[in-house]
Amino acid sequence: MKALKKIGIFTLLVLIFSCKDQKTEVAQVEEPQTGYKIEPVDIQNVKVTDEFWLPIIKRVQEKTIEYAIAKCEEEGRLDNFLIAGGQMEGEVKGAMPFDDTDVYKIIEGASNSLISSPNPALEKLVDSLVSIIKVGQEEDGYLTTWRTINPAKPPAPWVEVKEGVRWDGLFMSHELYNAGHLYEAAVVHYKATGKRNFLDIAIKNADLMVKTFGDGEGKIGAVPGHQIIETGLIKLYGVTNNKAYYDLAKYFLDNRGNPENHELFGWYSQDHVPVVEQDEVVGHAVRAVYMYAAMTDIAAIDKDTAYLKATNALWDNMVTKKMYITGGIGAEHEGEQFGDNYELPNLTAYSETCAAIGSVYWNHRLHNLTGDVKYFDVIERTLYNGLISGLSLDGQQFFYPNALESDGVYKFNRGECTRQSWFDCSCCPTNVIRFIPAMPGLIYSKAGNDLYVNLYASNEALVKLKDQDVLVSQSTSYPWDGKVRLAVNPEKEGEFAIKLRVPGWARNEVLPGGLYHFATQSDDQNTISINGKKMNVMAENGYYTITRNWKEGDEIALEFPMTVREVQANPLVEEDKGKLSLEYGPLVYAVEEVDNKGNFDNIHVSTKDVFKVEMQPELLGGVNTISNENLTAIPYYVWSNRGIGKMKVWLPTEQMD
Repeated sequence: MKALKKIGIFTLLVLIFSCKDQKTEVAQVEEPQTGYKIEPVDIQNVKVTDEFWLPIIKRVQEKTIEYAIAKCEEEGRLDNFLIAGGQMEGEVKGAMPFDDTDVYKIIEGASNSLISSPNPALEKLVDSLVSIIKVGQEEDGYLTTWRTINPAKPPAPWVEVKEGVRWDGLFMSHELYNAGHLYEAAVVHYKATGKRNFLDIAIKNADLMVKTFGDGEGKIGAVPGHQIIETGLIKLYGVTNNKAYYDLAKYFLDNRGNPENHELFGWYSQDHVPVVEQDEVVGHAVRAVYMYAAMTDIAAIDKDTAYLKATNALWDNMVTKKMYITGGIGAEHEGEQFGDNYELPNLTAYSETCAAIGSVYWNHRLHNLTGDVKYFDVIERTLYNGLISGLSLDGQQFFYPNALESDGVYKFNRGECTRQSWFDCSCCPTNVIRFIPAMPGLIYSKAGNDLYVNLYASNEALVKLKDQDVLVSQSTSYPWDGKVRLAVNPEKEGEFAIKLRVPGWARNEVLPGGLYHFATQSDDQNTISINGKKMNVMAENGYYTITRNWKEGDEIALEFPMTVREVQANPLVEEDKGKLSLEYGPLVYAVEEVDNKGNFDNIHVSTKDVFKVEMQPELLGGVNTISNENLTAIPYYVWSNRGIGKMKVWLPTEQMD
């Protein structure tokens, strides 16, 4: 790995002497019940061969991880651990109180990569990063480097500290946020490698949290300003079976909005009323969806109906009133937050990459809990549009916000009007790193003898059902066309069910709930065949469910006809009145000035328009373009890979039928 060459000499010396004492034994614990009735098929059992997703995954594995490590070294993220541990002199480096988490998220992404694609050099590099982190941990387990280095001097001026001691100013100190990402990464690393070196660091820190926070003499009544420690603690509980971690996660959630526990942070941190009373998504969008994911975990594990009712209400509000056509969430730059209902500006859209990732995490949990297809409709729309748009085609340029319009002047992307090579607040690039290698874990789920096929991408997967193992091979050019073939090879002939998701767009539904709708309904019929014989079966609840006696060599053929579809927004979305957006399959399209020179400002569409779809293998990594005499459109996720220019997703229309 070239990144090793970019790490300083002093750091390398630390690594040489600290890597010798690696614990590799695996803890033997009985995993607690998650409460989820549906279980994702782990990425270690899904080998992606897809022409769409594999290049994106490889881009992260082969370019972005190495690039981000070099950036973390360059900006002092690694030095901070050494300074905190007394092995380097200096003041805090970097600009954010959560800079530590960039290193954690890189390790999580690298660990996800190791699960599906073993790489000894990468594993050694990760061990080196873990060794550096260990240096920065205090004796009692505390780990937030800026506070250890100089507790009275946070790296960002907006972090207010009164006494300069631990846990002061939790609204913005990010001490508990740092811990959450530590736990999330450590659990993935442990599952990937079987090593305890990172897990032990996380456990030591979590034990400190259990001693510090909660009800009782000598404990602090508080909740985190920025959520994620809750899901991290629950995941740590999952591999250790230490219920104290789960109890603390629930304590943090139960006491949100409780003024008798702490001075409330307010709606910005979703700390205005108790979580079970919340029914509108408000405040910082990333904080919000991380919290909702943890609430769903509690609803599942405890079968807590109050938590479930709240998550359902929050989801309904987000999807029916506050979600962009791209699946993005968070309308306002100021505060990186949700706006009012139907407030969805395009030029000034925030739609943070981190928020899209958090939305996928939350929706995946909701599907695991219920099996409802609507959650994967949101996941698919987010994945193919407002999430992967955050990463450039070279793997080294990033969107923090994801605008739906650009005038080529307004610097929406934290000071730029195109992708940037890095940010002083680099949460989005490292979040992309932790998420993308784990994407194959979304494709399949299972429950008893039911196999769910949720997403369509070429792959080979081994699915362990209740009664037998099944090898599934999927072949498709999705999202460029809607034809899918699945070879089904059970270890023995036997009966089980395969549930094949019919995408929302193929059911004439843009998003659940009607915030957007297709301008015209499609009469195209989806089809399913088994061993060449067309099946006369209707989709129920969004899935084709085929229960039969499956045997080796059985083959399923699906076809979801793709045509260019025009989309209208709810008229309460003021920004989109009199406009249409274009879609093809799961992809939202955009028009860029570079493809429409001379007429960009005059582009308009009509429901009477006829479009041509053409694969352009040399354009932007190979994409389908949409065109007519008036315009050429490209998939939204690849816009801004050819320099600065104008762009629109929503196009004026002269006629609405």
